[in-house]
Amino acid sequence: MNKNVLIIASLANSLPHFRGDFIAELIKQGYTVFAAAPEMTSKNIDELTQLGATPITLDLDRTGLNPVKDFKSVLQIKNLIKEHHIDLVFPYTIKPVVYGSIAANMCNKPTISLITGLGFTFSGASTKANMLQQITKRLYRYALRKNKLVIFQNEDDRQLFFEKRILSKKQKTDIVNGSGVNLDRYPFREINVNSQEVKFVIVARLIKEKGIQLFMDTAKALKKQFPLSEFHIIGGVGNSPSSIKIEALNTLHESGIIVFHGPKDNVPDFLKDMHIFVLPTFYREGIPRSILEALSIGMPIITTNTPGCKETIVENENGFLITPNSLEPLIEACKFFIENPSKINQMGKRSRLLAEEKFDVNIINKHLTDNIKTVLDN
Repeated sequence: MNKNVLIIASLANSLPHFRGDFIAELIKQGYTVFAAAPEMTSKNIDELTQLGATPITLDLDRTGLNPVKDFKSVLQIKNLIKEHHIDLVFPYTIKPVVYGSIAANMCNKPTISLITGLGFTFSGASTKANMLQQITKRLYRYALRKNKLVIFQNEDDRQLFFEKRILSKKQKTDIVNGSGVNLDRYPFREINVNSQEVKFVIVARLIKEKGIQLFMDTAKALKKQFPLSEFHIIGGVGNSPSSIKIEALNTLHESGIIVFHGPKDNVPDFLKDMHIFVLPTFYREGIPRSILEALSIGMPIITTNTPGCKETIVENENGFLITPNSLEPLIEACKFFIENPSKINQMGKRSRLLAEEKFDVNIINKHLTDNIKTVLDN
């Protein structure tokens, strides 16, 4: 008899785009997959249906803490589990993990939670972050206590959960190398760079914690000395308190210091024409999907020596790890590639090799589906 799996996300777009291969693999193995998230668009519904999954729109606030709304979300998930005879719940990102786990526990159904990064809440960057961390710790501790398995994307996050006593040492945990990357969808290409015409690109949410301002300041510093270099920014401006102001982006774009593209659906098409991928984040990442895509294409990487990012770098072989929230190391790393363009292709090949060895989506999905089978068999 087919087993029913409910995957819960906080962002509908991430289900087909970041978990599409995983969903397809589950269906190939005979599972019936229900994919739930808030604010499902008709495009999301079509994409998930084409994969063979059943899309479900969830009434869940992605941000903020409203006890009444959040309790309603738990009840809705509980009803979904009962209505669709769910055998296993697989939530990822904070709210789905917390409320999906609580609802599954209420129904006595097994849960495998995926912790995809700890973000702003566990950054300790402000009083607000520390306050949110105290609340989130208690919610996680209560929600995860009966989970069959908690999967992390890096060892630092797993150890933090033990140190903060969110998990006990007796609870089962595992590590998986991010969401993986489809190597066929992001094919390797050789890079031919003329001296000083180096193109740097960042793809991220346009918030300060992702290092966007640092990237902009680096562009200002280097364009004076190397006017042929290019600094591309891909991403949307949101309503976060730390969002980069659209006026600042437009001003630098109009002056030729950066090339601001805004949000793009066809990121692979842009990446193939870029040379160096940059993500100077000081945000607690899981393993950034954007870096995995850049590795697969064969781009050298400049990122920070932080949990989730450091796993994607073999220092001096496929890129550089720099100090978080520091401008000078970022300027120096970018300058290295402008002054040594012959290194770009060499380091790009090492990036692709790393993607093949460690981050291939087929490796990741086998790891996850093996875990699901083990939990259901037991």
